[in-house]
Amino acid sequence: MKQAIKFTIIAFLIFAVLICAFVWPLPGFIGLVILLVTLGFYDLFQKKHTILRNFPVIGHMRYLLEMIGPELHQYFVESGTDGKPIDKNHRTYIYERAKEQTQTHPFGTELNVDADDYKWMQHSIYPARKMETAPRVDIGGKDCQQPYSASLFNISAMSFGALSKNAVMALNMGAKAGDFFHDTGEGGISKYHLRGGDLVWEIGTGYFGCRASDGKFDAEKFKEKANWEQVKMIEIKISQGAKPGHGGVLPAAKNNEEIAEIRGIQPHIDIISPPGHSAFRNAEGLLQFVKQLRQLSNGKPVGFKLAVGSKQEFIEICKKIVETGIKPDFITVDGAEGGTGAAPIDFSNYVGMPWEDALIFVVDTLNEYNLKKK
Repeated sequence: MKQAIKFTIIAFLIFAVLICAFVWPLPGFIGLVILLVTLGFYDLFQKKHTILRNFPVIGHMRYLLEMIGPELHQYFVESGTDGKPIDKNHRTYIYERAKEQTQTHPFGTELNVDADDYKWMQHSIYPARKMETAPRVDIGGKDCQQPYSASLFNISAMSFGALSKNAVMALNMGAKAGDFFHDTGEGGISKYHLRGGDLVWEIGTGYFGCRASDGKFDAEKFKEKANWEQVKMIEIKISQGAKPGHGGVLPAAKNNEEIAEIRGIQPHIDIISPPGHSAFRNAEGLLQFVKQLRQLSNGKPVGFKLAVGSKQEFIEICKKIVETGIKPDFITVDGAEGGTGAAPIDFSNYVGMPWEDALIFVVDTLNEYNLKKK
């Protein structure tokens, strides 16, 4: 940001001097020379940028091009099918849908249908008739006294703090209007989540909203909020795609008094969540924690979320489910594609199984232990 401001000031000064050169040719030219010489001397003696010291004045072009590089790529290089994780065509489609504009795509596909990684939908030649009501899934096993009927499409976990209060309110009001659930993210339940939409309360390693003074799980605080009417399910976040084995980071600049109060932490300091849960350390401990949260919430559905790293660890969870008879009501599978604002780039790029592979493995393993149907 500082670099951008500096370039803007320099560009403005040069532009102003050039304008002067047209109005008053000789004074304007002299002013331009003085400006460039002054900038050159500054570049020669500054100690922050090697390029500017070796290439005074013209070295600024490198930083200018670097600054506008993403825009150059987006507007002049990127094709409609480029862009990760969402290509340009789909971004445009989303913008148009949001503005209630064109909702169709003309002239057929732009994809290379002969590519090795091309995928397609396996449609039926006998399409189903339009359903009277939207399909839903009942979540809650035999130990669950308050099962929940969930929509197939819902709002995934995003915390207040990562999102603004207006974004959280809009999402929750949208969940109410669409009759689907809104996952709070691990940042706790704020007043902005309480706009009438159903909530899934996500409990991360920092136990925000149900956190004791020493940073560990506080059962009484959890019990109070878990029994709010808006909270329909509880999700224990073990890991997510971008940061398994790495706790989330709340920078001091974002940690204001309001966020600190919601999360139960001290304001204006960096908060780094532990990489793992203190309430359990193994598969059996996880299941006992599931049981405890279900009891504290008076029988609401409790599940856990994970990005699959070690297959053996998930297999061990399945074995312990069979041994103990304690079953989570749902399992959320995240993939390596998952994003976060708080992970090193190597975690974002390389840690965890891709979602499709992970989901196939989880379903196959649950079926192997005769657990999927339960």
